[in-house]
Amino acid sequence: MIKVFLLQLSNFSSGVSNAIVTISIPWLILEKSDSPSFAGLVVALSAIPALVISPISGWFVDHLGRKTVSISADLMSAISVIAFPIIAWQFELTNSLILILALIGALFDPAGYTARKTLLIDTAQQSGMNQEKLNGIHEGVFGVGWVFGPAIGAWLIATIGVINSFTAASVLFLVAAISIFLLRIENKKVHIDQFKDTNTKLSQGFKVLWNDKLLRTITISVLILAAIYLPTESIILPTYFENLGKPAQLGIVISALAAGSTFGSFGYGYISARVSKKSLIRITFIGSSISMLPMALLPATWIMVVAGFFLGLFWGPFNPLMTSLIQNRVSESEHGRVFGLQLSAFYAAPPIGMVLTGVAVEQIGLQATYMGLALILGATSIFVLLTRSLRAHF
Repeated sequence: MIKVFLLQLSNFSSGVSNAIVTISIPWLILEKSDSPSFAGLVVALSAIPALVISPISGWFVDHLGRKTVSISADLMSAISVIAFPIIAWQFELTNSLILILALIGALFDPAGYTARKTLLIDTAQQSGMNQEKLNGIHEGVFGVGWVFGPAIGAWLIATIGVINSFTAASVLFLVAAISIFLLRIENKKVHIDQFKDTNTKLSQGFKVLWNDKLLRTITISVLILAAIYLPTESIILPTYFENLGKPAQLGIVISALAAGSTFGSFGYGYISARVSKKSLIRITFIGSSISMLPMALLPATWIMVVAGFFLGLFWGPFNPLMTSLIQNRVSESEHGRVFGLQLSAFYAAPPIGMVLTGVAVEQIGLQATYMGLALILGATSIFVLLTRSLRAHF
């Protein structure tokens, strides 16, 4: 079980550090410029490197080794994050520098995330654990990181300042790298002659994902929903609580979202043994849409916390479900490229949604924008559930 522990320690540390950075960057921008649209622009642009690098990182995982990629990615993330306080202490941290550092940091996260997922099968087998149970644990632990991460980030901002919060995130990235270094799992990779046919090999992930109708439909569906939902965490909620001057409450609400997702993820192994995958997908989409509506009314914080918890709870089983589908339907030698491509797809739409959300907040107001996103999310979920691929047996 030590292998499960080390993998999940890395997973947890990465989740916490990313959560701290996710809160700290928008807060830093709002603190310096008081511009939700610029905050949205930075968050959106920082997703572009991840969009480009994710398929390539999957190729690196398959061909250079999953442990090598995981360790390297976390070390580079640590360096990019510690650059925030170093530059702030020595020079002036301008909006342009914040944008540049955010772009650099975004290059490394997809590789670490993808590499850790490809370690799941061997970790489960060598630890004598059920594969779907470990998939749920893996996503649940990452969710736990997002439970504590926002609260820690908000607490750091409130006590020692937003600049110093980046130092803690950097240390946690180092913990993630060391944990994988100590993990005694083969650094499995695909052997190719002098990287011949590199372009063909790189495109294999797309071919596999596109030719599987079920995986294709679900990936496109989540891409659309991510473009609608993610701006609420990165733009709407930070703007709302920054206007109130209550960073701690922002951390509580986002932590509630992550807590619900964590329970849903940990419960996936139990749920998957009793509910069909088709029914689980329906529950996920419908429940998420209904839960978001009360949050869009911007009610009292405790109501947002409850609604956020249920939103996360309904969505929680979806990530381990996707992981299980790929593990069961895709060759292990192609896991890195498929996971990487799928991650890239999830990065593709949110930048547009974030920019439009930031502009909409300034033009029509926070609450009107939030309600519009909630209604679009519900309509999209209904449309997706009527597609032929999700009505078929699987």
